Amino acid sequence: MSMDVEHEKRALRAELRERRGLLSDSQRATAASGVCAQLDALLEAHDARSISCFLSTTTEPGTHDFVRSAVERGIRVLLPITRADGLLDWAVASESDALREGLFGIPEPTGAILGPIAVNDVDLMIIPAAAVDHTGVRLGWGRGYFDKTIGSMENCPPVYAVIYDSEILDHLPREVHDQPVTGVVTPTRTLTLSPQRH
Repeated sequence: MSMDVEHEKRALRAELRERRGLLSDSQRATAASGVCAQLDALLEAHDARSISCFLSTTTEPGTHDFVRSAVERGIRVLLPITRADGLLDWAVASESDALREGLFGIPEPTGAILGPIAVNDVDLMIIPAAAVDHTGVRLGWGRGYFDKTIGSMENCPPVYAVIYDSEILDHLPREVHDQPVTGVVTPTRTLTLSPQRH
């Protein structure tokens, strides 16, 4: 059963990756602008002063402008740093941040590294995804970093995944370790899908 689910997930990821690869530069720029506006509104709605977010790769809906503007407005933004052991360290984003390529080619900050528990005091988590279904099941890219992080948090804040509009699906395969998300942010809308865990 688990092998079937894993096979289905792998096939879905390949299809979604290919679709993202076909987007033009102008489509990506439009998506980034829309995501920034949606995330700004989400911050307001949650009155969030401290958040975690991710720095998008070239194929993901862009988050760099949002992170920059949040930092300029005095929001504390934690950015993930991937570790070889499957956990995430965190660094506080700053206006002068230089970036480097981390594991798997993911952009990461170069500031002081905080351990995995640093994320425990954020008001809101914004995470990447390949797709999300209408019940809040999230399909990640298969490495489990965010599932582990969310699963280990005692008081998990609302968690929103950033995806393209076409990546909200009717149904996704789910395994025991897969952590649901509260909602999704796309370039055109923000949807709350599932109740908060705690």
